[in-house]
Amino acid sequence: MSATTEPSTEAEPETRTTEQPESKEEMLRQYLAEKAREGEFFFKSKFIADDVGLSPKEIGALMVKLKDSASELTIEKWSYTSATTWRIEPA
Repeated sequence: MSATTEPSTEAEPETRTTEQPESKEEMLRQYLAEKAREGEFFFKSKFIADDVGLSPKEIGALMVKLKDSASELTIEKWSYTSATTWRIEPA
């Protein structure tokens, strides 16, 4: 006689905590707020891409949104030399 395993009917536990960001935009906003906590912070998307788990192109698109929506940060396009440099500081 062979034993069979019944599929579990229990719901999977919720893995998201209140500390995890809900969106890519929120994740990037939290990262930038942390980096700018002690003052202004300059960066190019390609240099923080691995840190935030996004592509440089995604970061660039999100920065345009965050510029208007992240009230706790001052976000400014600083310069363009082979890629945009962004300047971030606490508002």
